Amino acid sequence: MAYIELSVKLAYNEDRKRGSMMPTATIRTARLEARIAPDTLAVVRRAAELQGRSVSDFVVAAAQAAAQKAIEETQILRLSVEDQRAFVEAILNPPPLAPAMERAIQRHRTLITASR
Repeated sequence: MAYIELSVKLAYNEDRKRGSMMPTATIRTARLEARIAPDTLAVVRRAAELQGRSVSDFVVAAAQAAAQKAIEETQILRLSVEDQRAFVEAILNPPPLAPAMERAIQRHRTLITASR
């Protein structure tokens, strides 16, 4: 197994008058370590080289893109055209409420009025 070590550098702005280094942002440094097969590392190195990036930069960008895709897949609901039409129809023309729902709404109104 090959070993990849990644780090993210903290950006600094040098204050020449005071001779101090001050962070330009609240970015924190973090380290990510991963073990991968040598042939996979070779592919990653080649891809990074083709894009003119370091292996670390390439892996961080790929991980971020994969993470964003995973988040989007859980937060975005994709519907077929037929399902979109059914959804809009249900919103624009909802079915009548069931008797139990009517009773629940009335009970809720009674409780809210009594609590005021």
